[in-house]
Amino acid sequence: MIAKISQANKIYESPAGIITALDKSDVELHEGELLLIIGPSGSGKTTLLSLLGCLINPSEGSLEIDGQNTKLLSAKEMATIRLNTIGFVFQQFNLLAPLNSEENVAFPLKMQELDKALIKAKTEDALKRVNMWEHRKKLPKQLSGGQQQRIAIARALVTDPKIILCDEPTASLDKDSLEVVMKELKELAVSGKAVAVVTHDPRLTIYADRAIEVKNGKVFSLENIH
Repeated sequence: MIAKISQANKIYESPAGIITALDKSDVELHEGELLLIIGPSGSGKTTLLSLLGCLINPSEGSLEIDGQNTKLLSAKEMATIRLNTIGFVFQQFNLLAPLNSEENVAFPLKMQELDKALIKAKTEDALKRVNMWEHRKKLPKQLSGGQQQRIAIARALVTDPKIILCDEPTASLDKDSLEVVMKELKELAVSGKAVAVVTHDPRLTIYADRAIEVKNGKVFSLENIH
């Protein structure tokens, strides 16, 4: 188990009153598995993913990442976890437009201030893992949606994180690109990564080892997903 949410919730105060984005929940994420987090828009699934990604703190309860209770960590230590332990893949790819594929993938390694030769080697390895090495000099606008998402996956895995969190990674893709991207994510899980994918698309269950559903801020375990 690499991540554990224990009786954690997320509550916001607004002029209209208290808003519960996520009810008290228990969720575990294990290395070597692809966890699907299913639910409609506004259900709380992105809030759950944000908790797992150390982007927000729980209002109550606890979150452990790689054996560390996040309540005991400083903002700097949380940022270090996000940089070194967690890789993020988003629906809109979030690639930097002026940078080519190779430069986009290398960006997190430069933030880690690694040696140039090591950055080059790790970047090449990550691009080859998603079969995008031949496109390394192309700008994002020169790539299809599926190719951009594979570059985004390479960027997420280049730091060798234990956890890869994906927020609707296939929502903008056609059927063929969807299959390619999900197979890449599944292979990462098989290689030992803990992969969590947020989606509203039940077709993705065929790629999951386990699935949970978020409805109105409540988390339910889904059985017999295949």
